[in-house]
Amino acid sequence: MSELGEIERMVRTRLRALRNTLGLSLDELAARTNLSPSTISRVETGKRTISLEVLLPLATALHVDLDALLDVRNDEDVVIRPAPDRSGGRTTWMLSRPTSSTIALKMRLEPTHKRLEQRVHPGHDWFFVLEGRVRLSLGDREVTVEAGEAAEFATMTPHAFSAIDGAAELIMIFDRDGEHAHLHGNTRRGPTVPPSSPIGSVDDPSRHQCAE
Repeated sequence: MSELGEIERMVRTRLRALRNTLGLSLDELAARTNLSPSTISRVETGKRTISLEVLLPLATALHVDLDALLDVRNDEDVVIRPAPDRSGGRTTWMLSRPTSSTIALKMRLEPTHKRLEQRVHPGHDWFFVLEGRVRLSLGDREVTVEAGEAAEFATMTPHAFSAIDGAAELIMIFDRDGEHAHLHGNTRRGPTVPPSSPIGSVDDPSRHQCAE
Protein backbone atom coordinates (compact mmCIF):
# COMPACT_ATOMS: atom_id res chain seq x y z
CA MET A 1 0.00 0.00 0.00
CA SER A 2 1.29 3.49 -0.87
CA GLU A 3 2.03 6.04 1.85
CA LEU A 4 -1.02 8.11 0.82
CA GLY A 5 -3.19 4.99 0.89
CA GLU A 6 -1.93 4.12 4.38
CA ILE A 7 -2.78 7.63 5.62
CA GLU A 8 -6.29 7.41 4.16
CA ARG A 9 -6.83 3.98 5.73
CA MET A 10 -5.73 5.30 9.13
CA VAL A 11 -7.98 8.39 8.85
CA ARG A 12 -11.02 6.26 7.95
CA THR A 13 -10.34 3.93 10.88
CA ARG A 14 -9.98 6.87 13.26
CA LEU A 15 -13.19 8.53 12.07
CA ARG A 16 -15.21 5.37 12.63
CA ALA A 17 -13.55 4.68 16.01
CA LEU A 18 -14.18 8.25 17.22
CA ARG A 19 -17.83 8.08 16.16
CA ASN A 20 -18.31 4.79 17.99
CA THR A 21 -16.50 6.08 21.10
CA LEU A 22 -18.85 9.08 21.23
CA GLY A 23 -21.82 6.75 20.77
CA LEU A 24 -23.02 8.50 17.61
CA SER A 25 -25.00 6.77 14.90
CA LEU A 26 -24.47 7.73 11.26
CA ASP A 27 -27.70 9.75 11.40
CA GLU A 28 -26.65 11.62 14.55
CA LEU A 29 -23.22 12.48 13.12
CA ALA A 30 -24.86 13.53 9.85
CA ALA A 31 -27.09 15.98 11.74
CA ARG A 32 -24.00 17.58 13.30
CA THR A 33 -22.09 17.91 10.04
CA ASN A 34 -24.72 18.64 7.35
CA LEU A 35 -23.41 15.58 5.54
CA SER A 36 -25.64 12.68 4.58
CA PRO A 37 -25.39 9.38 6.50
CA SER A 38 -24.51 7.61 3.26
CA THR A 39 -21.63 10.03 2.62
CA ILE A 40 -20.19 9.39 6.08
CA SER A 41 -20.60 5.63 5.64
CA ARG A 42 -18.78 5.72 2.28
CA VAL A 43 -15.95 7.76 3.80
CA GLU A 44 -15.55 5.27 6.67
CA THR A 45 -15.61 2.22 4.36
CA GLY A 46 -13.30 3.64 1.68
CA LYS A 47 -15.94 3.99 -1.01
CA ARG A 48 -15.57 7.78 -1.19
CA THR A 49 -12.45 9.89 -1.61
CA ILE A 50 -11.49 11.85 1.50
CA SER A 51 -11.47 15.61 0.97
CA LEU A 52 -11.16 18.66 3.21
CA GLU A 53 -14.79 19.60 2.62
CA VAL A 54 -15.73 16.31 4.28
CA LEU A 55 -12.91 16.08 6.84
CA LEU A 56 -13.40 19.55 8.36
CA PRO A 57 -17.03 19.13 9.49
CA LEU A 58 -16.35 15.56 10.64
CA ALA A 59 -13.34 16.60 12.71
CA THR A 60 -15.31 19.45 14.30
CA ALA A 61 -18.25 17.22 15.16
CA LEU A 62 -15.95 14.55 16.60
CA HIS A 63 -14.00 17.07 18.71
CA VAL A 64 -10.62 16.36 17.13
CA ASP A 65 -8.30 18.66 15.18
CA LEU A 66 -7.01 17.81 11.74
CA ASP A 67 -3.40 17.52 12.92
CA ALA A 68 -4.32 14.72 15.30
CA LEU A 69 -6.55 13.05 12.72
CA LEU A 70 -3.76 13.04 10.10
CA ASP A 71 -0.90 12.27 12.49
CA VAL A 72 0.97 9.23 11.19
CA ARG A 73 4.09 9.48 13.33
CA ASN A 74 5.60 6.19 14.41
CA ASP A 75 4.74 5.35 18.04
CA GLU A 76 6.93 2.26 18.28
CA ASP A 77 9.10 3.81 21.00
CA VAL A 78 6.49 4.56 23.65
CA VAL A 79 8.96 4.63 26.55
CA ILE A 80 9.97 8.05 27.91
CA ARG A 81 13.33 8.22 29.65
CA PRO A 82 13.23 11.29 31.92
CA ALA A 83 16.41 13.04 32.98
CA PRO A 84 16.63 15.24 36.10
CA ASP A 85 16.67 19.02 35.66
CA ARG A 86 17.82 20.85 38.79
CA SER A 87 17.01 24.49 39.48
CA GLY A 88 17.36 26.09 42.91
CA GLY A 89 15.57 23.98 45.47
CA ARG A 90 13.72 21.73 43.08
CA THR A 91 14.42 18.90 40.65
CA THR A 92 12.04 17.98 37.83
CA TRP A 93 11.72 14.97 35.55
CA MET A 94 9.57 15.39 32.41
CA LEU A 95 7.22 12.41 32.07
CA SER A 96 5.59 13.48 28.79
CA ARG A 97 6.91 14.31 25.35
CA PRO A 98 7.70 17.96 24.43
CA THR A 99 4.91 17.92 21.83
CA SER A 100 2.20 16.75 24.25
CA SER A 101 -0.68 19.14 24.95
CA THR A 102 -0.80 17.90 28.54
CA ILE A 103 2.37 18.06 30.62
CA ALA A 104 3.21 15.42 33.22
CA LEU A 105 6.26 15.65 35.45
CA LYS A 106 7.76 14.43 38.67
CA MET A 107 9.05 17.14 41.02
CA ARG A 108 11.20 17.01 44.14
CA LEU A 109 10.95 20.03 46.42
CA GLU A 110 13.47 20.89 49.11
CA PRO A 111 12.23 22.71 52.23
CA THR A 112 12.67 26.48 52.20
CA HIS A 113 12.33 29.39 54.62
CA LYS A 114 11.51 31.84 51.83
CA ARG A 115 8.10 33.44 51.79
CA LEU A 116 5.84 31.89 49.19
CA GLU A 117 5.11 34.15 46.22
CA GLN A 118 1.70 33.39 44.81
CA ARG A 119 1.01 33.58 41.10
CA VAL A 120 -1.89 32.90 38.72
CA HIS A 121 -2.36 31.45 35.23
CA PRO A 122 -5.31 30.08 33.22
CA GLY A 123 -6.44 26.50 33.68
CA HIS A 124 -6.26 23.87 36.45
CA ASP A 125 -3.39 22.20 38.27
CA TRP A 126 -3.34 18.69 39.70
CA PHE A 127 -0.67 17.00 41.78
CA PHE A 128 -0.22 13.81 43.80
CA VAL A 129 2.22 13.67 46.71
CA LEU A 130 4.46 10.61 46.52
CA GLU A 131 6.59 11.37 49.56
CA GLY A 132 6.75 14.02 52.27
CA ARG A 133 4.25 16.82 52.91
CA VAL A 134 3.36 19.82 50.76
CA ARG A 135 2.00 23.19 51.86
CA LEU A 136 -0.43 24.53 49.24
CA SER A 137 -1.28 28.23 49.54
CA LEU A 138 -4.50 29.30 47.82
CA GLY A 139 -5.06 33.01 48.34
CA ASP A 140 -5.54 33.40 52.12
CA ARG A 141 -5.87 29.64 52.68
CA GLU A 142 -3.13 27.16 53.49
CA VAL A 143 -3.72 23.45 52.90
CA THR A 144 -1.40 20.61 53.89
CA VAL A 145 -1.32 17.77 51.38
CA GLU A 146 0.09 14.55 52.82
CA ALA A 147 1.80 11.65 51.04
CA GLY A 148 -0.83 9.57 49.24
CA GLU A 149 -3.14 12.58 48.79
CA ALA A 150 -3.85 14.67 45.70
CA ALA A 151 -4.90 18.28 45.12
CA GLU A 152 -6.70 19.91 42.20
CA PHE A 153 -7.47 23.62 42.00
CA ALA A 154 -8.33 26.47 39.64
CA THR A 155 -5.13 28.33 38.87
CA MET A 156 -6.68 31.78 38.51
CA THR A 157 -6.67 31.65 42.32
CA PRO A 158 -3.27 33.00 43.50
CA HIS A 159 -1.31 29.95 44.59
CA ALA A 160 2.08 28.50 45.51
CA PHE A 161 3.37 25.34 47.15
CA SER A 162 6.44 24.17 49.06
CA ALA A 163 7.79 21.21 51.01
CA ILE A 164 7.14 21.04 54.77
CA ASP A 165 9.90 19.94 57.21
CA GLY A 166 11.74 17.71 54.73
CA ALA A 167 11.93 17.08 51.00
CA ALA A 168 8.73 16.20 49.14
CA GLU A 169 8.16 14.43 45.84
CA LEU A 170 5.05 14.80 43.71
CA ILE A 171 3.59 14.02 40.31
CA MET A 172 2.05 17.01 38.51
CA ILE A 173 -0.24 17.26 35.49
CA PHE A 174 -1.06 20.57 33.78
CA ASP A 175 -1.50 22.19 30.37
CA ARG A 176 0.76 24.53 28.40
CA ASP A 177 -0.25 27.55 30.51
CA GLY A 178 0.89 25.64 33.58
CA GLU A 179 4.15 24.71 31.84
CA HIS A 180 5.19 28.36 31.59
CA ALA A 181 4.39 28.87 35.25
CA HIS A 182 6.05 25.77 36.69
CA LEU A 183 8.98 25.23 34.35
CA HIS A 184 9.86 28.72 33.15
CA GLY A 185 8.86 30.82 36.14
CA ASN A 186 12.42 31.11 37.43
CA THR A 187 13.79 32.80 34.32
CA ARG A 188 10.70 34.77 33.31
CA ARG A 189 9.15 35.97 36.49
CA GLY A 190 5.69 37.46 36.32
CA PRO A 191 4.12 39.71 38.98
CA THR A 192 3.54 38.11 42.35
CA VAL A 193 0.33 38.25 44.33
CA PRO A 194 0.49 38.71 48.11
CA PRO A 195 -2.02 36.38 49.81
CA SER A 196 -4.21 39.29 50.89
CA SER A 197 -4.35 40.92 47.45
CA PRO A 198 -7.48 40.56 45.28
CA ILE A 199 -7.06 38.87 41.94
CA GLY A 200 -8.16 42.03 40.20
CA SER A 201 -4.98 43.76 41.30
CA VAL A 202 -2.78 41.53 39.15
CA ASP A 203 -1.41 43.38 36.13
CA ASP A 204 -0.39 40.28 34.16
CA PRO A 205 -2.00 37.04 35.37
CA SER A 206 0.36 34.79 33.45
CA ARG A 207 2.57 32.82 35.88
CA HIS A 208 3.19 31.54 39.33
CA GLN A 209 6.02 29.60 40.92
CA CYS A 210 6.48 26.88 43.41
CA ALA A 211 8.65 27.82 46.34
CA GLU A 212 12.32 27.03 46.12
